[in-house]
Amino acid sequence: MPFELLGTEILLKGRAFTIRRDTLKTPDDRETKFDIIEHGGSVVIVPVDNDGNLLFVRQYRHAANMDLLELPAGTLEEGEDPAVCAAREVREETGFAADKIEKIGDFYLAPGYSTEFMHVYLASHLRYDPIEADEEEFLQVKKMPVKTAMQLAKSGKMPDAKSLAALFLAKPKLNHILGAIGTRKKRTAELK
Repeated sequence: MPFELLGTEILLKGRAFTIRRDTLKTPDDRETKFDIIEHGGSVVIVPVDNDGNLLFVRQYRHAANMDLLELPAGTLEEGEDPAVCAAREVREETGFAADKIEKIGDFYLAPGYSTEFMHVYLASHLRYDPIEADEEEFLQVKKMPVKTAMQLAKSGKMPDAKSLAALFLAKPKLNHILGAIGTRKKRTAELK
C-alpha cells in the first residue's frame, strides 16, 4: 500500500539544491512529514591511468570538518548528459582527460532524505589535459595502486560513501584492466 502525497512546501532554494517538506498520508491513514533535499543528480568517476593506478582527490569537506580522500565527482548541470559531466569533472579535478568513459552503474546517494542520483563512470586511457577547476575547490590529486585503494576501502579508512560504492561497482572492470596492463608489461619486458 503506497504513501499518498498530500502537499509540498519549499523551505529553502539554494545554489545546488532545494529543501522541501512533503506531507504524506501513510498506508495506515495517518499524516506525516518528510523533509527532502531535491538534487539534480551527479556523477562519480573512477579514473585509472595507463599504469593501473587510480586517481583520487583530497579535499576539505566542511560538513565533515575534515579533508577526505574521494574519487572525482560533480553535479550535473540542468539537462546535462551524465557522460559529458563525467568527462568534464575528471579533467577539472584531476587534470587528465579520458579517451574512454564507460558507465558502470548508478545509485541513490541517500534516499532517506535526498533525490540525488549518482551515475558512476570508469575513465581510462588518460592523458594530461587540464581545464580550470571550480573556484571554490582546492584539490590535491592522489595517485594510488588499485590494491592499495581497495585495502583503504575495506579497512574503513575511506569514509566517503560515493567512493566506496563506485569502487565496488568498478572492481570487475579494474581487475580486467589490471590483467591487460600486466600482460602488456610482461610482453614489453620479454622484448627487451
